[in-house]
Amino acid sequence: MDLQNQSVSSLLDYKEGIGNFTKKMPNLARAYNEFTEICFQEGTLSQKEKQLIALGISLHAQDEYCIIYHMKGCLDQGCSEEEILEAIGVTAAFGGGAVMSQAVTLVQQVMDDFYQIKQ
Repeated sequence: MDLQNQSVSSLLDYKEGIGNFTKKMPNLARAYNEFTEICFQEGTLSQKEKQLIALGISLHAQDEYCIIYHMKGCLDQGCSEEEILEAIGVTAAFGGGAVMSQAVTLVQQVMDDFYQIKQ
């Protein structure tokens, strides 16, 4: 699988998994989805800022699916590479080498993948 398809494939795997979970646990899935939708609505913090926060938390948690998902969210909200890298720097101040290893590999790969798709 080429790099461009790897990030998209991971997102599709997540969507398939959440779809299967929703079929088995519809009330729980609905409540979770409603909660997260409210959390990411525009408010005092912009959706862009919320995606940067979520990316940082995903990096600190070492959650590859969430890293990919929130990287796409950052890009969809118009985050620049500099904003993403600055958020990574703040996260690395708390998470150290584990955050940095994801940042220089997976985050860069996802950024490259989605920039290629847009072109």
